[in-house]
Amino acid sequence: MSVTIAGITFDRVEYDADADVLYLHVGDPSRAVDYDETPEGHAVRFDSNGELVGLALVRPKRLLERNGELRITMPVPSAVPAAELTAALST
Repeated sequence: MSVTIAGITFDRVEYDADADVLYLHVGDPSRAVDYDETPEGHAVRFDSNGELVGLALVRPKRLLERNGELRITMPVPSAVPAAELTAALST
């Protein structure tokens, strides 16, 4: 399974249902060397070249149920429709 957000395809997808956190990575998660947080409270991870390689989406299921989409500022604001994440949140 993969998830595409803002033109970036994350090929490693893991959902922690107990914590309601969706972890998304491009390739090996150990490539991430720098971390930041979006204004919405999601974690973004970057490689040594400054490329976005990972996201940790906090409470995605709750946000999608409430709003029908999830907003992420990474580095520009993006709206992720529920249809893009539904399969990942079903695992």
